[in-house]
Amino acid sequence: MKSSSRRHPPKAIRTPDGLDHVYGVHALESLLERGETPRELWVQQGAGNRLKELVASAQSGGARIKEQPRDVLDQLTQGATHQGVVAFCAPLMPEGEESLWLKLRAWQASTPPLLLVLDGVTDVHNFGACLRSADAAGAHGVIVAKDKAAPLNATVRKVACGAAEVVPVYQVTNLSRTLAKLKDAGVWITGTAGEAVTSVFEIDMTGPTALVMGAEGKGMRRLTREACDNLAKLPMAGQVSSLNVSVATGICLFEAVRQRQLAS
Repeated sequence: MKSSSRRHPPKAIRTPDGLDHVYGVHALESLLERGETPRELWVQQGAGNRLKELVASAQSGGARIKEQPRDVLDQLTQGATHQGVVAFCAPLMPEGEESLWLKLRAWQASTPPLLLVLDGVTDVHNFGACLRSADAAGAHGVIVAKDKAAPLNATVRKVACGAAEVVPVYQVTNLSRTLAKLKDAGVWITGTAGEAVTSVFEIDMTGPTALVMGAEGKGMRRLTREACDNLAKLPMAGQVSSLNVSVATGICLFEAVRQRQLAS
């Protein structure tokens, strides 16, 4: 009679209370470069030599170092590429609408603001990539709704490669109402839509601009679309009908950057 073995479920991992975990070498480097020391650092057993400098830097800032088996890190990061290191630090919190309006007045006094608005982007990988593009393009901030929006979690921070910590994210209750208020403040709202007639390369984005990107598949919601001053599209020459929202975001943001550089 053959013996049978039972696979036991993995034990629950006890992590430091009230802290977010951030994983990956680049994410940890970004934390340390900004002077933000994690409270606790979990390092994969046997990986100490290749992570020696990072570990030493975190430890000198007061981080508690703990060695953990690889399967613990794998379970914690749900199989993502953690590169042998997981840092625990204070969670990221989006800013509110009041902060947006205060900063908008300050921006307008010095330079035309460039804002990225994400309508219904719920995929954390896309959100992280959009934050990375927003940082690279020098966008002043990213606006999201409280509902139907990806959270600022560990995966977002990993994909954003440090941008999630430096690009302000403003969480608003009613996105269409916020867009209307931006228009009243002199910001031009450009929404992206595949059925638009005008190319994004024909839209003037040298002035105060809010660029609205909709969710993959569904695009912008009706009320968001109606709040836009312009609708624009990326010209598609191949067989595919659309691009990933994070790729499209990068192209549109850097078109704004190109126009502003030519205008300066």
